[in-house]
Amino acid sequence: MSETETVPATGRVGVMLPRDLPVQDVLPYARRAEELGFDQIWVVEDLGFRGGLAQAGPVLASTTHITVGIGILPAGARNVCFTAMELATLAQLYPGRLIAGIGHGMPDWMRQAGSWPASPLTLLKEYTTALRLLMSGEPGPKDGRYVRCEGVVLTEIPDIVPPVILGVRGPKSQAAAGEVADGLLLAEPAGPAYIASSLRHMDAPADVRRLEIVAYDNAAVDDDEDAAVNRVREGLSAIGEPDWAPHIAPLPFATELHAHRAACADAQDFARTMPAAWIRELSIVGTPGQARAAINARHAAGATSVVLAPAGPDALAALGSLARALDPGR
Repeated sequence: MSETETVPATGRVGVMLPRDLPVQDVLPYARRAEELGFDQIWVVEDLGFRGGLAQAGPVLASTTHITVGIGILPAGARNVCFTAMELATLAQLYPGRLIAGIGHGMPDWMRQAGSWPASPLTLLKEYTTALRLLMSGEPGPKDGRYVRCEGVVLTEIPDIVPPVILGVRGPKSQAAAGEVADGLLLAEPAGPAYIASSLRHMDAPADVRRLEIVAYDNAAVDDDEDAAVNRVREGLSAIGEPDWAPHIAPLPFATELHAHRAACADAQDFARTMPAAWIRELSIVGTPGQARAAINARHAAGATSVVLAPAGPDALAALGSLARALDPGR
């Protein structure tokens, strides 16, 4: 019988594998992240870059114990039966080392690819329900509006079924994560206020101990606090746009931030002139001790895993400085 009820470990710290990392650095980056003591490495699947499953397999194979998260696989991009087969195979080969993130995908990208449904939330709920059943060796559920896999059964299933978490922003989608998934993946910026707000949307306080709550954030660690702050500015350029409104709404300076964006010529000017105090709230930044405090605050707000997205031109070189936040005494 497959293990489907596992309690996630809390206080994990992971690192993101940048989507545009030079291909020759991908596996060295993963191995270095493991050597430095990160608990997790997260691969991303953005349209036009690299596939999530295609990255996860080699990263698992080139490391020995680090957990690999996929954040995220858009539900509209793949038939759920075959996604279940792929994930189940990876979980068989690398037991206990995989977390699967599923989401809507960015609407513009999914429309470009011809895969944006009339009801994204219906698709996501049907897809997640079916995926979890199939990977557990249970028959596919009754056919729905979008997902049709009734009676399908996987014969090759893992001993440890990977958690399926939803990478979503909207309140209704986050509520769905509490209904049909094993947790939630929060894209950057995911400060403590946004984590707490998202957990309220899930409406599952009694079950929060069993949920994976993964929070991404842009990160830079430097003995020179100002240098670290400036390094993350470019990564925050998009947060004034409408898609990021849920991340900003819980913040005490949300109104000021929107006014600042409206007054700026473009997103780059917005990021370049943003007050440093806001940047400290919207990222994991500063000296090793300051970065560690920011990580701890996210864990205290309910994140089981905090994932650092390295800022700056050389992500491989940045890994060592980010690892200083794991142990500020390094």
